[in-house]
Amino acid sequence: MAFEFVKLDIDGVVLVKPKVYGDHRGFFMETYKKSEFFENGITVDFNQDNHSKSTKGVLRGLHFQKAPYAQAKLVRCGRGRIYDVAVDIRPDSPTFGKYVKVELSEENKHMIFIPAGFAHGFVVLSDEAELLYKASGEYNAAADSGILWNDPDINIDWEIDFEPILSEKDTTQSRLRDVII
Repeated sequence: MAFEFVKLDIDGVVLVKPKVYGDHRGFFMETYKKSEFFENGITVDFNQDNHSKSTKGVLRGLHFQKAPYAQAKLVRCGRGRIYDVAVDIRPDSPTFGKYVKVELSEENKHMIFIPAGFAHGFVVLSDEAELLYKASGEYNAAADSGILWNDPDINIDWEIDFEPILSEKDTTQSRLRDVII
């Protein structure tokens, strides 16, 4: 098996640890294998890949797309180090408004699977970071939405001792209680 699948505290969110084959030349790893993901309950068809680069202190999120364009994501950090956050925004979920946070880095090579129905965000801890992620749906500008990164009702512990660098959009997002899901 090329992956270890670790279920996190919120149903559906999974930490994926790929098997890494390394030697004096470098390393090789599989980042996605449909058969293994399906065998482990991740039966999403991905149809868009994204790649972003950010500098230290950048915080992106919390972003999501409204139904019927909601996206599941498989996120990894190919360069640098981040904290990655998924917030449950499924209205009927017993964990609505709760979040999970994992460290993703080029060193640990871990990935996080985030099902549809979650808001996603991350903060860059290294000088630079590059995120590569698969999405189950194509981006739809009309369905684009978000939640304020520091919404006190969610109370995410970003574990940072600096003011994050935010886009204008991310400084004006709504609180979860005011968002129409």
